[in-house]
Amino acid sequence: MTTTLDSRVDETLARHLPPLEAWLSKFLPNLVTKGLVEFLVFGIKQAWACLFGGLLLLGMIATSLAYPENAPIARYDFLVIYAVAIQALFLITKLERPSEAIVILIFHVVGTVMEIFKTDAGSWMYPEDNLLRIGGVPLFSGFMYAAVGSYFARVARVFEFRWKHYPPLWATIVLALGIYVNFFSHHFVWDIRYGFFALTAVIFLRCQVYYRVWRWRHQMPLLLGFLLVSFFIWIAENIATFTQIWLYPNQEAGWHMVSWQKLGSWYLLMIVSWVLVTLVHRPQAVDDT
Repeated sequence: MTTTLDSRVDETLARHLPPLEAWLSKFLPNLVTKGLVEFLVFGIKQAWACLFGGLLLLGMIATSLAYPENAPIARYDFLVIYAVAIQALFLITKLERPSEAIVILIFHVVGTVMEIFKTDAGSWMYPEDNLLRIGGVPLFSGFMYAAVGSYFARVARVFEFRWKHYPPLWATIVLALGIYVNFFSHHFVWDIRYGFFALTAVIFLRCQVYYRVWRWRHQMPLLLGFLLVSFFIWIAENIATFTQIWLYPNQEAGWHMVSWQKLGSWYLLMIVSWVLVTLVHRPQAVDDT
């Protein structure tokens, strides 16, 4: 079997968790000890799954604090090179598979096209100048969408996702296409996002995701999982706008928290990302393990 960083993380956990569990059991009831260890592993694996996004966000924060004014390339251009290097490293270390990288690239393109349209419409802006850009959109912006796709691709493997009552793939594809078109069309006709919220609830209402953390397999309604992921993306967006990577019109005079309404936008866009990932990681029923 080829050794990858993913497998080494599992080996490290298998080596260090039993001694930790034995030590905790001296002070806590056995069930509480096992629960704490399970929760610790959940946090570690979640952080590992969102490594691409975490590294990208770290780059944004670091360059906002200490990027030289006389640097030979603009900050945005440096972030392009930085993001490409991360992506290359993920492929070399097999943290991402080539098939996953292709789907993530598609979402990168999908996100960039929307960025070009939205910045032209004045929905948000990138305040700094740079060379590697299309219109008002720096090329690194697509990597922010790619980070969401990378998370979904990796979390599905790391937690061994299995499903119950997963909807037909064609239905999710139609839903994703409709959501994506509405991000453009609502500038010209009616915004029907609330209809898509309702349709999403109908399509995924019965769907349960089963995932393995450490010793137990857990389950969660997929709609709840979507909501939780959207919330953490919204937090990341607040951090990114604080570093002035991009700004909404009402943030130009001074930063303040991103509107809660954007949580709904991320919820819908995240579904587009997830559906793209399922083209590679076809949902397997829980009984297929």
